[in-house]
Amino acid sequence: MKKIFILLLISFLTCDLFAQQRYNVVFILADDHRYDAMGFMDKFKGLKTPNMDMLAANGAHIKNAFVATALCSPSRATILTGLYPHAHTVVDNQSPVPDNLRFFPEYMQQQGYQTGFFGKWHMGSDGAEKQRGFDQWVSFRGQGVYYNPTLSVNGKAVSYKDSSYVSDLLTDYALEFMTKRKRDKPFFVYLSHKGVHLDFVPAKRHKGMYENLTFNAPPSMFNTATDSSDYIDLWKEKSNPKIQGGYPVNHNDIPKWVRNQRDSYHGVDKMYYGTPKFLPFYRDYLETLMGVDESVGRVIDYLKKNNLLQNTVVFYMGDNGFSFGEHGLIDKRHAYEESMRVPLLVYAPSFIEPGTKVDQVVQNVDIAPTILDIARVPKPGNFQGSSFLPLLKKQSIPWRDRAFYEYYWEYAYPQTPSMFAVRSDRYKYIFNYGNWEINELYDLKADPYEMNNLIRKPEHAQLALGFRKEIFDWLEKTGGLQIPLRPLKDQPRIDHLYKDTY
Repeated sequence: MKKIFILLLISFLTCDLFAQQRYNVVFILADDHRYDAMGFMDKFKGLKTPNMDMLAANGAHIKNAFVATALCSPSRATILTGLYPHAHTVVDNQSPVPDNLRFFPEYMQQQGYQTGFFGKWHMGSDGAEKQRGFDQWVSFRGQGVYYNPTLSVNGKAVSYKDSSYVSDLLTDYALEFMTKRKRDKPFFVYLSHKGVHLDFVPAKRHKGMYENLTFNAPPSMFNTATDSSDYIDLWKEKSNPKIQGGYPVNHNDIPKWVRNQRDSYHGVDKMYYGTPKFLPFYRDYLETLMGVDESVGRVIDYLKKNNLLQNTVVFYMGDNGFSFGEHGLIDKRHAYEESMRVPLLVYAPSFIEPGTKVDQVVQNVDIAPTILDIARVPKPGNFQGSSFLPLLKKQSIPWRDRAFYEYYWEYAYPQTPSMFAVRSDRYKYIFNYGNWEINELYDLKADPYEMNNLIRKPEHAQLALGFRKEIFDWLEKTGGLQIPLRPLKDQPRIDHLYKDTY
């Protein structure tokens, strides 16, 4: 009896201590990092990400992490606001940030946190102006460059030469901020990498490390291929990949826009209308990722050396995924797994058990409320996401079993339609809005590569109708029953796509 009392007392004191603890938080965001491009996932044979692997082994791996839109600006705005894209209205890479939007670091500042932003902002404008919510600010214009960047350091332009690599520089600034912080206040670091956004350029120390790495083509890569496809004979190269098979394929019900996109800017046969070859492009991506992985390692090493691990929580996440040939596509934007699914790791030795696996559906809309929960900052009433802190602590709480997705047609990339999607633990339904096309329904357990569209199967008709109703109920409930439009003067110039039109 005495032993039970002592255990209960320890448990109470531990919970009370957590409630009073003001944890430091480091949030590391990578660009275009797909969910399975980490060594421990064993998807890309030969890929080594030792520091990400360490986070997963000694912290929590959120296995079903998704973004609400697979596009830079909308995803980043969702992370910062706790709102779905249709609610914060930054629905593409040109939409302005409304003046009334509040970013969650603002609430942390009000509660005494020292806050710093380091890296790619890319939201609302191409400028690198200091944004609200951050005491320290280091950024760059637009997408920036990998080598010798010009950074905006608290509004002052600082140019670098001598082969300075941007992932290293941003990490340097983040570590400097933590070193110079006031010791009597907690801190929040938002380290937002350019890597691994194209055009992929690895650090010189990593260039060539994967030159002999082979590529295993995804089964869906050739579903949309024609006799004229540029890459139908690509695999005669030394990579000699093995194509996994054995999955049912419904060639008749592949949406026309997917077939057409293979031969477009975001397809494997035309690849950005430029000169990248698929295999070097693929290897450059993985080599560029090494700079981001090393950044994670440097942050963890700093926290260890400065005795900060026990009162710091480290997040690692991607802003969206990236396609490497699935359905004949590259890039992102669409609602297939490799685009809308992202890596999400959380490391906190003081309260997360090593090897924790979180199976529940978590989205980028949940990041802001979770970090505020960790910081003991009250959740704003307008947030649409929820804190998954209890899931990290293996507590049983009511939680969603759906991920919702939206993408709005972009003037610059007309080959991809507006679409909405809902994904459960077994099925995905994609509503291709804005064209008279077929919609999509996949059984992800039987068809993980999304090759067998079940939408015309009579036995699945009610299931599809139910999912469609869920999408529009979600949009209505969260204020999304409108298609965002902007004047053409705000659109990028793409005269090469529209000649003699007004």
